[in-house]
Amino acid sequence: MAESIHIDIKNTFRQKMPKYAKYIPGFVYRWVADFICQDELNRLLDENEGRTGWRFAEGLMKSLDITLKVEGLENIPETGRFVFACNHPLGGLDGIALIGILGKKYDDGLRCMVNDILMAVKPLENVFLPINKHGAQSKASMKALDEAYMGDSQILMFPAGLCSRKQDNGEICDLEWKKSFIAKSVETQRDVIPIHFEGLNSQFFYKFARFRKRAGIKFNLEMVRLPREMVKSKGTTYTIHIGKPIPYTVFDKSRTQQEWAKYVKDVVYSLK
Repeated sequence: MAESIHIDIKNTFRQKMPKYAKYIPGFVYRWVADFICQDELNRLLDENEGRTGWRFAEGLMKSLDITLKVEGLENIPETGRFVFACNHPLGGLDGIALIGILGKKYDDGLRCMVNDILMAVKPLENVFLPINKHGAQSKASMKALDEAYMGDSQILMFPAGLCSRKQDNGEICDLEWKKSFIAKSVETQRDVIPIHFEGLNSQFFYKFARFRKRAGIKFNLEMVRLPREMVKSKGTTYTIHIGKPIPYTVFDKSRTQQEWAKYVKDVVYSLK
């Protein structure tokens, strides 16, 4: 059974910043709790208590009254080991939705690469592959990643890392895709299955992200907004397009790995 979890901003501050938490006024805690929709998030967690993996993900979609229209499921071969490469429009909900769909298809035989901070979501820890790019845990993270690629589980990833942003031309799309999934696909002989997830965050999110960038702030402040974005998506319908597998043998020396990553990204965006 999944470990019961409950979001408590005040307690989190006390644990993470014990020296400073006592000086933070109560209204600040209340503001942050309201900003991330703490009460609504806890309601979602309570409704799905005891569920893990794809069952938890599927339960969240039902609790949020989200409809997922999936096109192209027939493009996924019945056998094989794959890397599912998807654009990242929502920064969280898209991953949960795909865990529900693909995790159910593969009966929990799915691993999803995520920032290690998301390991706090205990009901999904059996699906998540934490990626810690810095610090002492980085070697352990890379070892777990290598073992997953060499194993039989399917791999779900968002090569952009961050969720989509508004570009200078007004288009909302992913940032540059990282090339590592190309290298690992070739190394472990996994075909890549492209997925395009149709979805948008609020205009406030994109404006805030651009403001943060122009202000020269390197820390991804807009990430704090993502829980609220998920809650406010209640009742939304999303369409997911699954393309045909791209054989790993395609990724030859005729292009650099970064160029192949862009190629797959272009394929993904051609699916919409």
